[in-house]
Amino acid sequence: MEIWINPACSKCRSAVSLLDAEGADYTVRRYLEDVPSPDEIRAVLGRLGLEPWDITRTQEADAKELGLEDWPKDEGSREQWITALARHPKLIQRPIITAQDGSAVVARTDEAVRDALGR
Repeated sequence: MEIWINPACSKCRSAVSLLDAEGADYTVRRYLEDVPSPDEIRAVLGRLGLEPWDITRTQEADAKELGLEDWPKDEGSREQWITALARHPKLIQRPIITAQDGSAVVARTDEAVRDALGR
């Protein structure tokens, strides 16, 4: 199990605290420092069952600068979104937990963290 976090994020800190309280075996990836490659982002999206625009923080300054609100959300634009996430990791929703069963969850709630633990 791996959790992608930004240590400055309260949701990330809460998720890590819950993993610790549950005695989970996991590794932490500070994804702003250890930036995921486009291939890693594609893999996580596959595990999440989501599209890149589904995990994009569109209210971030980088998103506004890039004009993401106007980008199409279709198969033809998928790689453009993935490239943007790799170049601007702040745009990636957090925390993301990759579970033991090969799935993943965006763990913004305690319920989502527990869901990942149960997989």
